[in-house]
Amino acid sequence: MRAAPEPVVRPGTPSDLRAVADIYTHYVRHSVATFEETPPAVAHWEGRLTDLRARELPFLVAESDGAVTGFAYASPWRPKPAYRHTVEDTVYLAPDATGQGLGTALLEAVITACARAGMRQMIAVIADTGSDASRALHRRSGFTDAGHLVRVGHKHGRWIDTFLMQRALTTEHADGSAEARIR
Repeated sequence: MRAAPEPVVRPGTPSDLRAVADIYTHYVRHSVATFEETPPAVAHWEGRLTDLRARELPFLVAESDGAVTGFAYASPWRPKPAYRHTVEDTVYLAPDATGQGLGTALLEAVITACARAGMRQMIAVIADTGSDASRALHRRSGFTDAGHLVRVGHKHGRWIDTFLMQRALTTEHADGSAEARIR
């Protein structure tokens, strides 16, 4: 019996964005993992990909058997210039692709790319979906709890909390210099 081919994590391309939109649409319509209430069109994802490339930030996809089964990216944490070394991660998997290590592969690749790009901190904003899967994923990748915001979102008839988690991407030295911290 032949084993299934290993999934590939690679930079996203415009031809991947229909699959990315489809994956995200599932979460918009059927969960509180995102606070979006209307699924963004492919044009939104084209703009996101272009913007992140221009910022030299990663937009990655996981591909299994030729199909996009997940995506992840890092985007600026806040627009003010002083936050320019801090990013927020995003990871979504196709509903039938969970529990296979794809989330870990994607998140670790985003962390590595951001550390190499000179980012210093990564923030995760995780909706309280009733499942600890996303928080556990982030803990496995070195994130620690940084805060809990109560009832900040309202979707599908319920109020939703968010958890903030944080991970240093660099090791800081006494002289103020830093180096990428990649596991």
